[in-house]
Amino acid sequence: MIMPGRSDKTVPLAVKIVVSGGLGVGKTTFIGAVSEIDPLDTEAPITQVSVGVDSLEGVESKTTTTVALDFGRITLDRAIALYLFGTPGQDRFAFLWDDLVEGALGTVVLADTRRIEECFPAVDYFEAQGAPFVLAVNRFDGAEHFELDEVRAALGLSAEVPVLECDARERGSVRDVLGALMDRVVGFRAAPGQRAVGAR
Repeated sequence: MIMPGRSDKTVPLAVKIVVSGGLGVGKTTFIGAVSEIDPLDTEAPITQVSVGVDSLEGVESKTTTTVALDFGRITLDRAIALYLFGTPGQDRFAFLWDDLVEGALGTVVLADTRRIEECFPAVDYFEAQGAPFVLAVNRFDGAEHFELDEVRAALGLSAEVPVLECDARERGSVRDVLGALMDRVVGFRAAPGQRAVGAR
């Protein structure tokens, strides 16, 4: 029996997740593919101001870039709603990262094998934070294919960090990555002495 003034509707637990990686790696696309609300983005045209500052080698056709953050939401099940925050990829906006990751439970680091060096700053940052993350290799059309073990070795990732393939345009693929991250978070938090991303 439902008591007057009460609802049997389950209110999902809100969980903050960060999506990070280098310029042009697909963070905005990743969030947009899975968000159940109209995603917020801060895409701005790439202008002459960024020439000589932001490297577009390998992504020369890119015309816009995130200058603050991306935001979306997905309800994984009745119990968990993920709030997704995408970081800007340029080094000159790295000062925003500390605020964006504060209180996050975990992170997806996207990698582009055409520009693998672009994800080093994100990997280094979250390793230094001692935070749970997964590495998702975004498969771009026409890009050379590398085995996941090769990607792991190139980035010097430990065996504990999940490395998986992803198509940031496909909702199902993005959900699989987020599911892998949640598995990683559960295992990580079960270990003694661990903390959330950005915990103060």
